[in-house]
Amino acid sequence: MTSGNSERKSARLKRFAILAVLLSAVVVLPQIPAQEAPRLVEKDGRHALLVDGAPFLILGGQINNSSSWPSTLPDVWPAIEGMHANTVEAPVYWEQMEPQPGQFDFSTVDMLVNQARQHHVHLVLLWFGTWKNGEMHYVPEWIKTNTAQYPRMIDERGEPIQVLSANSAANLQADQLAFAALMRHLRAIDGTEHTVIMMQVENESGAIGAIRDHSAFAQKQFEGQVPGEVLQAMHKSPGTWSQVFGPDADETFQAYSVAHYINEVAKAGKAEMSIPMYCNVWIEYPRGYTIRGRPMPGFDYPSGGPVQPMIDLWKAAAPSIDILAPDVYSADRGFQKELLATYARPDNALWIPETGLGDAFAPGLFYALAFGGIGISPFGTDQTAWTLQPGQIPEAHAENYALLEPLDRVIARLNYEGKLKTAVEEEGKPEETLSFGRWIAQVGFGFPQRDGQQHPPGTEEHLGRALVAQLGPDEFLVTGIEARVTFYLAPGSPGHIQILRAEQGTYDGETWKPLRIWNGDQTDRGLNFHHEHQVVQIRLGTY
Repeated sequence: MTSGNSERKSARLKRFAILAVLLSAVVVLPQIPAQEAPRLVEKDGRHALLVDGAPFLILGGQINNSSSWPSTLPDVWPAIEGMHANTVEAPVYWEQMEPQPGQFDFSTVDMLVNQARQHHVHLVLLWFGTWKNGEMHYVPEWIKTNTAQYPRMIDERGEPIQVLSANSAANLQADQLAFAALMRHLRAIDGTEHTVIMMQVENESGAIGAIRDHSAFAQKQFEGQVPGEVLQAMHKSPGTWSQVFGPDADETFQAYSVAHYINEVAKAGKAEMSIPMYCNVWIEYPRGYTIRGRPMPGFDYPSGGPVQPMIDLWKAAAPSIDILAPDVYSADRGFQKELLATYARPDNALWIPETGLGDAFAPGLFYALAFGGIGISPFGTDQTAWTLQPGQIPEAHAENYALLEPLDRVIARLNYEGKLKTAVEEEGKPEETLSFGRWIAQVGFGFPQRDGQQHPPGTEEHLGRALVAQLGPDEFLVTGIEARVTFYLAPGSPGHIQILRAEQGTYDGETWKPLRIWNGDQTDRGLNFHHEHQVVQIRLGTY
């Protein structure tokens, strides 16, 4: 063997030895589990949004439609911080993101993600694609100007309207490609950090201006047989749309067309990055909310959206959409409860992505929690002077968030476990009773609540609200605003009640941190909550 061969052999042996050392080091390195992606879970009909593996309560703020721009985003953060929000909802505009076919500009997306991280909040992105408020204003110019390739809906008079046809394969393919590109980019920049926790697919989808599409290709589909999944979901026998649904055929056909379209868009996005996806709903308001009496689809609300009567159809036609989420813009407490009960289903987590900024809408968070909701977000939470002036915040919503944000993870977990109840003041109803087995929590609203007074006085604007969660057989977490909570033994329970301990405190993650013990004036007449954002753990006993 020559000296050169010997040297080469020696060098190979050294490289093998170094490689063996490196491989052994890799083997013994501890395995660091990646944080799991956000996802929805369900147990016994209750739901939770898991973020980094634990239930998360969205205390959100949705910014105005035209606020996802470098010039306006600085006006977002003072309102979000002043509200104590933990999540921002912000739109992504198709027209900005894809100014030319196949040419993508993700600068707005990057800006939103980076600034959300800087301000330590999560992000829900709103895809303003084919639909926005039942119309097509956010589609790119190259789609708006090419109606031959990207057709619009045709109304019953034969006229085109400002809505892309949900029955067009070209329209669907364009939206699919754009949304998939967005989700692929999000996976690249946020696949491990999970700043973005949910995606809204379109916005208040459906059609304003016509009940259904009367174009030739849509008419051919309308005259065909109703798909089997629709028949099964709606408990109908086979036939054409007119035969099966009679006078409701037009709206039902449009709902299937829109749901199928959006399902395909969502499916394409989830193939790139699978996180929870939802559709927000411009709801159908009851008789009396419109000048025509009975609300008319396509005029009083977008025809084809997942309104109350169409939930079952949408669930069948759009399985890639995880949540159908109502936008709540009625402060009527009775209607709010009816609406939330309709959307809070074992197959549908309750999430309110839009509600009014005014104080009258703030108790909606407590209603949502009572129905097992995963969160709420008032609309217009930025100081661009469109909805809020510089320095202005929505006071009652901000008070809710200031109270609950320090314990949002605890509240989310307790709600998922079915251990949480709430009470909301209503006109003519200044008190409410919450039952927890042998214990009863009597909630009275307003002050002063004097000894011997038959009923609490209530508040002028009916804004009292309280939350009580059961931590153990005899232990409760209690908080509220303009509310007094007094515990009693349920009728028939033996013994006499006594307070063993009442601690005011706060949470550090899931760990309770006591601040002081309440007693004397703080407990003799119930636990009183005004506007100090106080939280109490109370342990009860008998003698």
